[in-house]
Amino acid sequence: MLNKNDPAPFFRAHNQNKQLVSLNDYLDNKTIVLYFYPKDDTPGCTIEANDFTALADEFDKQDTQVIGVSKDDCVSHQAFIDKYNLNVELLADVDGNICEAYGVWQEVEKDGVKKMKIVRSTFIINKDGELEEALYGVNHEGHAQEVLEKVKSMSTAEVKQD
Repeated sequence: MLNKNDPAPFFRAHNQNKQLVSLNDYLDNKTIVLYFYPKDDTPGCTIEANDFTALADEFDKQDTQVIGVSKDDCVSHQAFIDKYNLNVELLADVDGNICEAYGVWQEVEKDGVKKMKIVRSTFIINKDGELEEALYGVNHEGHAQEVLEKVKSMSTAEVKQD
């Protein structure tokens, strides 16, 4: 599992528009909130995506790009965005490489049955490509607001250092 101050693992995948997006597109430019979720258009994932969308302007004011990642394909992501009018970028990690690199593809047990799945997790990556936060097993309820507060506190800390 990753920890605060670790270098962010490189990622590259197609987004909902079938455009290739990578970590390097944002380095030196924007803070990244990279959140992993199990599946498009499921109850918890929809709440989380809607919450990030509702706060999109606030994240933008913090010079922060919100990017969701799941193993769904680009077509599924675009349908999810269209259905709920989402304002987040979604990456299609169909081969699971990004999930593996970030340690979110984990074995879980429910009702005595073990299976592999994406554990809902969020990473805040600073403009230098380091992890400011590595949050595993998060609850979707209120999560976007909590992440926004963490991003805002980063800005406050930067101002104090200058």
